[in-house]
Amino acid sequence: MAASIVVVGSLNMDFVAQVDRLPAQGETVLGGGFRTIPGGKGGNQACAAGRLGGRTRMIGRVGDDVFGGQLRDGLRTSGVDVEGVHSTEATPSGVALSLVDARGQNQIVVAPGANLCLTPSDVETALGDADGGYLLLQLETPLDTVAAAAAVGRRRGMTVILDPAPARALPETLLRSVDILTPNESEALVLLGRREAAVSPEHARDVARALQGLGVGVAILKLGEHGAFLSSASAHASFAAPRVDVVDATAAGDTFNGALAVALAEGAALADAIKFANAAAALAVTRFGAQASIPTRVEVDARFRP
Repeated sequence: MAASIVVVGSLNMDFVAQVDRLPAQGETVLGGGFRTIPGGKGGNQACAAGRLGGRTRMIGRVGDDVFGGQLRDGLRTSGVDVEGVHSTEATPSGVALSLVDARGQNQIVVAPGANLCLTPSDVETALGDADGGYLLLQLETPLDTVAAAAAVGRRRGMTVILDPAPARALPETLLRSVDILTPNESEALVLLGRREAAVSPEHARDVARALQGLGVGVAILKLGEHGAFLSSASAHASFAAPRVDVVDATAAGDTFNGALAVALAEGAALADAIKFANAAAALAVTRFGAQASIPTRVEVDARFRP
């Protein structure tokens, strides 16, 4: 049986509007389509892991409102155990306000709501007697809760995978509890305290090695259309992304992390897990929305597997 996957993190309802171009500061632009779509980086990762066949549990908080019920129901439909998702009285569910332009690029503002109420004790209780498996974390819940989850996961023999988003500097104590770090370009530069606007493909190796030098076991630098670069004690390698027509980049990185965990939980080698994660993320960007865009295992295998 494949190892279990636990996701600790945020759940948001996304309010998504399509625009021809993203507005400049102080500018109003007319939009097109509008949808409400379940999201949140934690929820997205759990959704991806569930749809791709992983034995997945979600730990988080939602408000005692209509969105909270919808967020739980959406994950349950994707095969995720949501017993660890609790309602928080007198606090709204988290929401994200998102604009997506004609090139698939986006601007997002998150109002965390109940996500800020997730505590270390919530995580400790929900993890119970977990032993081994994979623990997925992000940074849309309080940092002390993320750090506590990583520490508990490490003590219980779990492989800790951290997506350091939204971008921020992180304490060494947290990073040293992380087995696999998966930033995108901007997040990597913030972690390293660098001022470059972007990471060029030819510099990806140096950046990934610098990330590993922060104290994590493995660094996987996510490069969007350029794929990913792996830096570990035994390997430094680039992995190309499949070429697709981009509709919306929302949740691509979350899909990557969920897929990575599923492949590793099934016993895949790290290189093969990254290839699978690239394929799942590539399919996600061909569709609109966060969890609405995340593919199933059948879809990924049909498109990219021999």
